[in-house]
Amino acid sequence: MTGPVRWEPYLWEEPHPVEPRELELLEQQWGVQLPEDYKRLVGACQGMTPIPCGLKVGGGNDAFCALLTVRMYENLEPYCVHEVLRDWAPQLPKGLYPFATTSGGEHLFFDYRSSPTSPKVVHVSVEATVTPVADSFQVLLENLFEPPY
Repeated sequence: MTGPVRWEPYLWEEPHPVEPRELELLEQQWGVQLPEDYKRLVGACQGMTPIPCGLKVGGGNDAFCALLTVRMYENLEPYCVHEVLRDWAPQLPKGLYPFATTSGGEHLFFDYRSSPTSPKVVHVSVEATVTPVADSFQVLLENLFEPPY
């Protein structure tokens, strides 16, 4: 990693905070406990992009494009956790929940299959291939780097 992650506008120029109640409802809908560090971050930075953004996926690299939104916004449906989950659910095992998009139009998911309270982070390719990325959301952020391009 090259230093602390900073968050910059991506979907909007101004922040669109998430209310704690919206995150509680999401946890209830999904039947999971979201990581506290994710809840703090998405509460302030939904729809934003991290700098640095590079991440290791298997033997290659990808880029963390943006945190998905918790609420549905008109004309931004592809960036909403609910829409992404609806689109992917038929192709993926139960226990995976989206939270970010990558530069290639793929997604990062929380993987609750081995723990209901401490999800790992996985990358889901357009072919629905699930690849481990990090043991936690915090580790994901700690390992972001400046992409070589």
